[in-house]
Amino acid sequence: MEAGLKSLSGQNGEFIDSLTQIMQRGNFEWRTYSVLLLKSIFEVANPMQLMSLKPELFVQLVQVLKDQISHKATKNTLKLLINVCPWGRNRVKTVEVGAVPELIDLLLEAHEKRDSEMILVVLDQLCQCAEGRAEWLNHGAGLAIVSKKIIRVSKMASERTVRILVFVSKFSATPSVLQEMLNLGVVAKPCLFLQVDCGSKTQERAREILKLHAKAWKNSACIPMNSFSSYPS
Repeated sequence: MEAGLKSLSGQNGEFIDSLTQIMQRGNFEWRTYSVLLLKSIFEVANPMQLMSLKPELFVQLVQVLKDQISHKATKNTLKLLINVCPWGRNRVKTVEVGAVPELIDLLLEAHEKRDSEMILVVLDQLCQCAEGRAEWLNHGAGLAIVSKKIIRVSKMASERTVRILVFVSKFSATPSVLQEMLNLGVVAKPCLFLQVDCGSKTQERAREILKLHAKAWKNSACIPMNSFSSYPS
């Protein structure tokens, strides 16, 4: 089975192009099947093949998320994106075709824990590039949904949301973003992580977020002063 999938992935991209066309023109059933087959192919493909995927494929993947043709198709599309977005080129391609707003909208509607976790994994990957962070911050619900999901879903989801906030705090923290984080209660959540057992790595990242902008947030009535007591002004 694996050898057959590798053979399909190595046909100069022709088979992947064919599946992309089916995703564009086929009915819901064929689009769902195409996503499933692509996911299986990419699980065994070599990195060079994954790094040379065409933008049109990402267009159709985002369209599957937008159309919500089936829960199975959405789930397999998320798994596929998780497999291909560790590579920077694919992150940018995914962002450029509008994935971030669609993922945030899906997260707003997600009720199953596993669905929320997979969406947050993809958002975490995309927010590692400047384009992804910009799209996330441009969405009216980007910061708000993180504030909502950061503790309520699972330990894994909390780890991912905190990672997203670290990227934003390090590289995209304009004064308006910092104020919005404060207004939406996003800043108060890292304080909670310092008081509960959420894993040492997550607590370390929570401290990093607070330390990066202690001066901007330290006078807020929403945050306990002892959260900033060890940080210089």
